[in-house]
Amino acid sequence: MGEDDFGHLERLVSELDSRGLHARVVRTQAGRAFVRVINPNATSLAENVTCRAQAAPSHRDWYYWWSWGERMHTAKDPAGAATKVARVLAAVGE
Repeated sequence: MGEDDFGHLERLVSELDSRGLHARVVRTQAGRAFVRVINPNATSLAENVTCRAQAAPSHRDWYYWWSWGERMHTAKDPAGAATKVARVLAAVGE
């Protein structure tokens, strides 16, 4: 895992926290890291978000990825990614 990856995850945690979600970076024994996000108002609503690069024709761009492997959002915009996660983890009436 590169430092860019960890930095992107930390920025996402900050944005998620500001939206009232509980988030932290978790590092696996294999050294991979992800953000564990939980809605404190409905703790069964949780998600693990990873960050990894995807090669583009002329360069590599970093993206946040949903736990099911779908690309979610560019890592250049952690606020936009946090908005998407918050929407997915919103409890009824939130």
